[in-house]
Amino acid sequence: MMFFVNEIPAVGHGRETARMLRGSTPHDQLLIQISDSFAGLLLFVIGFLLFMVAFVKDRAFQVFFAKGCILLHVSMGLWRLYFERRIEHVARDWPRQLAGDFILSLSWLLFLVYSWREKYD
Repeated sequence: MMFFVNEIPAVGHGRETARMLRGSTPHDQLLIQISDSFAGLLLFVIGFLLFMVAFVKDRAFQVFFAKGCILLHVSMGLWRLYFERRIEHVARDWPRQLAGDFILSLSWLLFLVYSWREKYD
């Protein structure tokens, strides 16, 4: 990702929108690069956290973690619904991303249902 900074947004948003999202001034471009760096760091931390949680044997902690992930995906969906759809350059992408957030929260919900079934059988 870090070597293809200009190509990654073109995959998600298209070439014209990606060109507009790059920023018009050097200050804007620097802010966007810093934001991308923090987003990459956040993805690494989330992956590392999921890797650590996968080895926890405590069922109560995994249920707590799954509830937190559901809350995170629902709040991200609400963010997309109320704020991202107002940004004209990414307005056509928010329904697809909202569906992705819904599917990810549904996967965590299915994990909760499976763990409840295992607990009460």
